[in-house]
Amino acid sequence: MSKKKHIGKIIGLIAISLLVAGGIAGYRIYECIYGVNLSVNHEDEPFLYIPTNSTFDDVCLLLEEAGLHDAKSFRWVAGKMNYPNKIKSGHYRLIDGMSNIELVRMLRSGRQIPVKVIFNNIRLNTQLAAAVTPTIEADSASIMALLTDSAYLAEHFKHTPRTILSLFIPNTYEFFWNTSAKGFMDRMAKEYNRFWTDERRQKARDANLTPLQVSILASIIEEETQKDDEKATMAGVYINRLNRGMLLQADPTLKFALGDFTIKRVLDRHKEIQSPYNTYKNTGLPPGPICIPSIASIDAVLNYTKHDYLFFCAREDFSGYHNFARTLQQHNQNAQAYQKALNKMRIFQ
Repeated sequence: MSKKKHIGKIIGLIAISLLVAGGIAGYRIYECIYGVNLSVNHEDEPFLYIPTNSTFDDVCLLLEEAGLHDAKSFRWVAGKMNYPNKIKSGHYRLIDGMSNIELVRMLRSGRQIPVKVIFNNIRLNTQLAAAVTPTIEADSASIMALLTDSAYLAEHFKHTPRTILSLFIPNTYEFFWNTSAKGFMDRMAKEYNRFWTDERRQKARDANLTPLQVSILASIIEEETQKDDEKATMAGVYINRLNRGMLLQADPTLKFALGDFTIKRVLDRHKEIQSPYNTYKNTGLPPGPICIPSIASIDAVLNYTKHDYLFFCAREDFSGYHNFARTLQQHNQNAQAYQKALNKMRIFQ
């Protein structure tokens, strides 16, 4: 073999080696970028929660805990895509078999999945904060700090800690998980304004009530009955009493004043509590809602039934419905029947 041919063979082998090495390197790069690098359990439908102010190292650790195979390759791809400088907090759905580039693209874009926030059966500010915080990033302490901040509430919502619960309309809302306490409050204010349409505001004026007063009265009705089909009638009773300057004498306001919602039978001693929420002693509405009323209760007040009933009492059959009366004599007869039923059931307090 001539020297020239020998050199050519060597060059050819070198070229082939370089091509093979390049192919291997290219394949490794391709796998690093597009290969599967995440295994998750479909049954759990896992999500990645990236807290506000997280670092790139924090994200990598969270991903490793979620099922990332090769953190080194993820770091390399993320670095090439400048993700370490574009960390976005949020709630992200992880899909089994995701590649590094799919992960980075999702996280860098902030393409997070909304969470559902639901609250109902809320009587106190503390309960609201506790109900909301499991689903968004803001903790209960930060929400409570705003719900009790008189200056903040007055400036932004024209409310006080006693009236602020009327801002919240029970429903199912979608939030981004990384919502702050102030972000939550601002969103609720928008939902409140969306709920209080011109039509609803006009109905409130027709009843000689403000939206706040509607919510306060609706909160009493919410606690009085679970039967939506009698709420408008009950609202009519309270509005009749308000218009006549009569005491509302609403038992749920006593339970709120006492802070004891387990009371099944209101006694005379309960009526002696000194509280602005005691509607057996104070005329008019209490200073704030005693719970967050449902939309059904609010609309019952706005569409109250016009009648001449002045009293109502729970039915003695414990059906949850009420007997309505026009006179005190009729009401006393209804009340005696109910008290007799309570005695028979041995419900004394």
